[in-house]
Amino acid sequence: MTFSRKRVLILAGIVAVVLASGAVLARRHRAPDLPTAEVKRKEFVEYQQVRGEVRAKHSVAISAPFGAGDLQILSLLKTGATVNKGDVVVQFDITPVRVTFEQKQSGLRSAEAQIRQSDARSRMNQEQRKTDVLTAEYEVERARLDARKQEILSEIEAEKTKLVLADKQQKLSETQIKVSSSEKAGDADTEIVKLKRAKALFDVNLSQRQLESLTLRAPVAGIVTLSQNYRAGGPNSAAPEFKPGDRAWPGASIAEIPDLSSLRVIVSVDEIDRGKIKLNQTALIHVEAVPDRDFTAYVAEISTLGKPDFSSWPPPRNFDVVLEIRDADPRLRPGMSANARIALNRIDDAIVVPSESVFQKNGKTIVYVRRGSKFEERTVMVGGRSSGECTISSGLRAGEQVALKDPEATSR
Repeated sequence: MTFSRKRVLILAGIVAVVLASGAVLARRHRAPDLPTAEVKRKEFVEYQQVRGEVRAKHSVAISAPFGAGDLQILSLLKTGATVNKGDVVVQFDITPVRVTFEQKQSGLRSAEAQIRQSDARSRMNQEQRKTDVLTAEYEVERARLDARKQEILSEIEAEKTKLVLADKQQKLSETQIKVSSSEKAGDADTEIVKLKRAKALFDVNLSQRQLESLTLRAPVAGIVTLSQNYRAGGPNSAAPEFKPGDRAWPGASIAEIPDLSSLRVIVSVDEIDRGKIKLNQTALIHVEAVPDRDFTAYVAEISTLGKPDFSSWPPPRNFDVVLEIRDADPRLRPGMSANARIALNRIDDAIVVPSESVFQKNGKTIVYVRRGSKFEERTVMVGGRSSGECTISSGLRAGEQVALKDPEATSR
């Protein structure tokens, strides 16, 4: 190989090395191919994401009766069943009460028969008493007539007639006293029998009311929502709804018929976030059973007392927040699950970036701003955060482009 040929090869190698080095440097200074987002100036709303369920503000409870003995459910309608006023919602076993009712009816019939016998006996005794009085009065009159003949009788006979008259008058007085006593005794016996009948009638009416109370009817038209049977639930499981065969306790709420025009959403908020929520704050509600639309609402009530949530340990204390729905839908039903976003704070003119464009590095909050062919690291101050966005108090201007991924991590 000639000397000139060697020189050409050496020069070609040097050129190749220079070109390769330039390519490496170009790649180092060129901005990585990363997704970016534009820094925007717009209204920012800070939300509190919560979960709850649809409930009715007004509803009519259908409860188990008091004083009706054993309360075993034979049949009941299912949740969501439509009823008219007077329709049967729950039917309890009436067998024990029916037996008692028939026994009380038999007792009433016996008491009424005793009254009829007492009335008949009273009438017979009354007639007999009248006869006894008339007889005694007749004997007195007869003796009085005999006494009037004393002027034609001997003195002895005259005294006899006086004694007979006095004796008959005494017997008449005794008869009248006896009649009066018998009448009072008869009246007392009749009153006792009447009291027995009144007691028997009361027992029959009570048994009849108990029998009727075992059939629970809808007091208003609406849709049935069954209640939970808390005596059937275990310590680690939710209480199931009442079902046929269950035994209820007196006063237990078996079902409700809610007023569908008063539906609202009840959500639980932990004690840390409760202080952020204020009355009349707006909310956006999404009901899972009605996926094609969202509902606007506002904070109507905030519970002042917290309730422990035993689903985790140690149990946190949650507060109920009532969200009144502004635009109800006929498809909404009590018990439906719902997600709500409560607007905690609004900023009309804020610098907003996606949350994934903000990174933590060496104890600082930074973003990567595109500068021509590369990204520039810049320290920023973050304000509020909500639903995938956050506000920047300082460090960015509207219109700039920020990386959604860390350029340094991508280039490694």
